[in-house]
Amino acid sequence: MRRLLFGIACFTALSTQTFAGPMTPSFNVNGSSAGELSATWWQWAMSSPAEINPVRDISGSNCGVGQEGNIWFLAGGFGSSKIRRKCVVPNGKYIFFPIINMSYWPREEGNGFTCEQAQNAAALNNDNALELFVEIDGHPLKNPEQYRAKTSKCFDIFKRVPREFAPYNAYPSASDGYWVLLEPLEKGTHSIKFGGRYLQPGNPYGRMVQDIEYELSVQ
Repeated sequence: MRRLLFGIACFTALSTQTFAGPMTPSFNVNGSSAGELSATWWQWAMSSPAEINPVRDISGSNCGVGQEGNIWFLAGGFGSSKIRRKCVVPNGKYIFFPIINMSYWPREEGNGFTCEQAQNAAALNNDNALELFVEIDGHPLKNPEQYRAKTSKCFDIFKRVPREFAPYNAYPSASDGYWVLLEPLEKGTHSIKFGGRYLQPGNPYGRMVQDIEYELSVQ
Protein backbone atom coordinates (compact mmCIF):
# COMPACT_ATOMS: atom_id res chain seq x y z
CA MET A 1 0.00 0.00 0.00
CA ARG A 2 1.26 3.47 -0.82
CA ARG A 3 1.49 6.55 1.26
CA LEU A 4 1.80 9.77 -0.68
CA LEU A 5 2.44 13.20 0.78
CA PHE A 6 1.92 16.25 -1.32
CA GLY A 7 3.35 19.70 -0.85
CA ILE A 8 3.29 22.68 -3.16
CA ALA A 9 5.40 25.74 -2.96
CA CYS A 10 5.85 28.71 -5.24
CA PHE A 11 7.36 31.99 -4.06
CA THR A 12 7.19 35.76 -4.66
CA ALA A 13 9.19 38.56 -3.12
CA LEU A 14 8.39 42.27 -3.27
CA SER A 15 10.88 44.73 -1.85
CA THR A 16 12.97 47.77 -2.65
CA GLN A 17 16.06 45.58 -2.63
CA THR A 18 18.04 44.45 -5.66
CA PHE A 19 16.32 41.53 -7.38
CA ALA A 20 17.84 38.21 -6.33
CA GLY A 21 17.44 35.70 -9.12
CA PRO A 22 17.44 31.94 -8.71
CA MET A 23 20.48 29.81 -9.34
CA THR A 24 20.44 27.65 -12.46
CA PRO A 25 18.60 24.31 -12.18
CA SER A 26 21.93 22.47 -12.46
CA PHE A 27 23.41 24.19 -9.38
CA ASN A 28 25.66 22.42 -6.91
CA VAL A 29 25.98 23.98 -3.45
CA ASN A 30 27.83 22.38 -0.57
CA GLY A 31 28.36 19.42 -2.87
CA SER A 32 24.60 18.87 -3.30
CA SER A 33 22.37 19.11 -6.34
CA ALA A 34 18.69 20.15 -6.26
CA GLY A 35 17.63 16.51 -6.12
CA GLU A 36 19.94 15.75 -3.20
CA LEU A 37 18.84 18.88 -1.33
CA SER A 38 15.20 17.88 -1.86
CA ALA A 39 15.81 14.71 0.18
CA THR A 40 17.32 16.83 2.97
CA TRP A 41 14.31 19.20 2.75
CA TRP A 42 11.88 16.30 3.23
CA GLN A 43 13.85 14.98 6.19
CA TRP A 44 13.70 18.49 7.68
CA ALA A 45 9.97 18.75 6.97
CA MET A 46 9.26 15.47 8.77
CA SER A 47 11.62 15.97 11.71
CA SER A 48 9.46 18.23 13.92
CA PRO A 49 6.33 17.39 15.90
CA ALA A 50 3.05 18.73 14.52
CA GLU A 51 2.71 21.59 17.02
CA ILE A 52 5.95 23.25 15.84
CA ASN A 53 6.26 21.82 12.33
CA PRO A 54 7.13 24.57 9.79
CA VAL A 55 5.00 22.95 7.06
CA ARG A 56 1.91 22.89 9.30
CA ASP A 57 2.62 26.38 10.64
CA ILE A 58 0.07 29.00 9.51
CA SER A 59 1.84 32.11 10.84
CA GLY A 60 5.55 31.56 10.18
CA SER A 61 6.46 31.60 13.87
CA ASN A 62 8.04 28.15 13.50
CA CYS A 63 9.97 28.83 10.29
CA GLY A 64 13.30 28.53 12.11
CA VAL A 65 12.63 25.09 13.58
CA GLY A 66 15.22 22.53 12.52
CA GLN A 67 17.20 24.89 10.26
CA GLU A 68 20.87 23.98 9.88
CA GLY A 69 23.87 25.24 7.92
CA ASN A 70 23.97 27.96 5.27
CA ILE A 71 20.82 26.87 3.40
CA TRP A 72 17.45 27.99 4.78
CA PHE A 73 14.40 25.91 3.86
CA LEU A 74 10.99 27.45 3.17
CA ALA A 75 7.88 25.31 3.47
CA GLY A 76 4.74 25.07 1.43
CA GLY A 77 1.83 23.23 2.99
CA PHE A 78 0.59 19.67 3.33
CA GLY A 79 -2.19 19.24 0.79
CA SER A 80 -4.26 22.16 -0.53
CA SER A 81 -3.27 25.23 1.47
CA LYS A 82 -3.74 28.99 1.60
CA ILE A 83 -1.18 30.35 4.06
CA ARG A 84 0.42 33.73 4.85
CA ARG A 85 3.61 33.58 6.90
CA LYS A 86 6.12 36.02 8.37
CA CYS A 87 9.63 34.69 8.86
CA VAL A 88 12.93 36.08 10.12
CA VAL A 89 15.89 34.73 8.12
CA PRO A 90 19.52 35.21 9.18
CA ASN A 91 21.66 37.17 6.76
CA GLY A 92 23.85 35.20 4.37
CA LYS A 93 21.59 32.16 3.95
CA TYR A 94 20.76 30.56 0.63
CA ILE A 95 17.01 29.97 0.39
CA PHE A 96 15.71 26.66 -0.95
CA PHE A 97 12.08 25.80 -1.61
CA PRO A 98 9.81 23.63 -3.74
CA ILE A 99 7.52 25.21 -6.30
CA ILE A 100 5.49 22.01 -6.09
CA ASN A 101 6.70 18.70 -4.75
CA MET A 102 5.82 15.18 -3.79
CA SER A 103 7.39 12.39 -1.80
CA TYR A 104 6.75 8.67 -1.50
CA TRP A 105 7.73 6.42 1.36
CA PRO A 106 6.61 2.87 2.23
CA ARG A 107 3.73 2.32 4.65
CA GLU A 108 5.83 -0.01 6.73
CA GLU A 109 9.43 -1.15 6.98
CA GLY A 110 10.57 -4.00 4.79
CA ASN A 111 7.49 -4.21 2.57
CA GLY A 112 9.54 -5.15 -0.50
CA PHE A 113 8.95 -1.91 -2.40
CA THR A 114 11.96 -1.03 -4.57
CA CYS A 115 13.69 2.31 -5.01
CA GLU A 116 12.57 2.47 -8.64
CA GLN A 117 8.96 1.95 -7.61
CA ALA A 118 9.28 4.69 -5.00
CA GLN A 119 10.69 7.09 -7.59
CA ASN A 120 7.86 6.30 -10.02
CA ALA A 121 5.27 6.90 -7.30
CA ALA A 122 6.85 10.23 -6.35
CA ALA A 123 6.73 11.38 -9.98
CA LEU A 124 3.00 10.81 -10.51
CA ASN A 125 1.55 14.19 -9.59
CA ASN A 126 4.48 16.13 -10.98
CA ASP A 127 3.74 14.66 -14.38
CA ASN A 128 0.37 16.46 -14.05
CA ALA A 129 1.59 19.80 -12.65
CA LEU A 130 -0.37 22.83 -13.84
CA GLU A 131 0.10 26.60 -13.73
CA LEU A 132 3.36 26.60 -11.79
CA PHE A 133 4.59 30.08 -10.90
CA VAL A 134 7.26 31.76 -8.85
CA GLU A 135 7.75 35.45 -8.17
CA ILE A 136 10.76 36.86 -6.36
CA ASP A 137 10.63 40.51 -5.29
CA GLY A 138 7.80 41.00 -7.75
CA HIS A 139 9.70 39.38 -10.63
CA PRO A 140 8.09 36.27 -12.15
CA LEU A 141 10.34 33.29 -12.74
CA LYS A 142 10.29 32.31 -16.38
CA ASN A 143 9.68 28.69 -17.36
CA PRO A 144 9.43 27.20 -13.84
CA GLU A 145 9.00 23.77 -15.44
CA GLN A 146 12.76 23.70 -16.09
CA TYR A 147 13.40 23.42 -12.32
CA ARG A 148 12.15 19.88 -11.96
CA ALA A 149 14.47 17.70 -9.90
CA LYS A 150 14.26 14.27 -8.32
CA THR A 151 16.34 12.10 -6.05
CA SER A 152 18.61 9.77 -8.00
CA LYS A 153 19.10 7.67 -4.86
CA CYS A 154 16.44 6.75 -2.33
CA PHE A 155 16.62 7.78 1.32
CA ASP A 156 14.88 7.43 4.68
CA ILE A 157 12.46 10.33 5.11
CA PHE A 158 12.42 9.80 8.90
CA LYS A 159 16.22 10.00 9.26
CA ARG A 160 16.12 13.24 11.31
CA VAL A 161 13.24 12.16 13.53
CA PRO A 162 14.58 11.37 17.03
CA ARG A 163 15.01 7.63 17.37
CA GLU A 164 12.48 7.35 20.19
CA PHE A 165 9.82 8.97 17.96
CA ALA A 166 10.77 7.57 14.54
CA PRO A 167 8.01 5.25 13.31
CA TYR A 168 10.38 2.99 11.37
CA ASN A 169 13.14 2.98 8.75
CA ALA A 170 11.28 4.43 5.75
CA TYR A 171 13.77 3.42 3.05
CA PRO A 172 13.15 3.60 0.13
CA SER A 173 11.75 7.14 0.19
CA ALA A 174 11.88 9.25 -2.98
CA SER A 175 11.36 12.91 -3.85
CA ASP A 176 10.24 14.53 -7.09
CA GLY A 177 9.25 18.13 -7.73
CA TYR A 178 10.24 21.60 -8.89
CA TRP A 179 12.89 23.21 -6.70
CA VAL A 180 14.47 26.66 -6.58
CA LEU A 181 17.61 27.87 -4.79
CA LEU A 182 18.13 31.61 -4.25
CA GLU A 183 21.39 33.35 -3.56
CA PRO A 184 21.36 35.02 -0.12
CA LEU A 185 18.92 37.94 -0.11
CA GLU A 186 19.96 41.43 0.89
CA LYS A 187 19.08 42.58 4.39
CA GLY A 188 15.57 43.97 4.61
CA THR A 189 12.01 42.86 3.95
CA HIS A 190 11.06 40.59 1.07
CA SER A 191 7.63 39.31 0.14
CA ILE A 192 7.58 35.89 -1.52
CA LYS A 193 4.39 34.41 -2.97
CA PHE A 194 4.00 30.96 -4.47
CA GLY A 195 1.28 28.77 -5.84
CA GLY A 196 0.23 26.16 -8.34
CA ARG A 197 -1.99 23.16 -8.80
CA TYR A 198 -2.01 19.66 -10.17
CA LEU A 199 -4.39 16.87 -11.01
CA GLN A 200 -4.51 13.95 -8.60
CA PRO A 201 -3.87 10.50 -10.12
CA GLY A 202 -6.97 8.35 -10.05
CA ASN A 203 -9.24 11.34 -9.36
CA PRO A 204 -10.13 13.20 -12.58
CA TYR A 205 -12.11 15.80 -10.63
CA GLY A 206 -9.67 16.45 -7.82
CA ARG A 207 -6.96 19.10 -7.90
CA MET A 208 -4.35 20.02 -5.34
CA VAL A 209 -4.09 23.81 -5.03
CA GLN A 210 -1.78 25.99 -2.96
CA ASP A 211 -1.58 29.74 -2.40
CA ILE A 212 1.24 30.65 -0.02
CA GLU A 213 3.00 33.91 0.77
CA TYR A 214 6.04 34.71 2.88
CA GLU A 215 7.12 38.05 4.25
CA LEU A 216 10.80 37.49 4.91
CA SER A 217 12.80 39.76 7.17
CA VAL A 218 16.48 39.16 6.44
CA GLN A 219 18.57 40.31 9.40
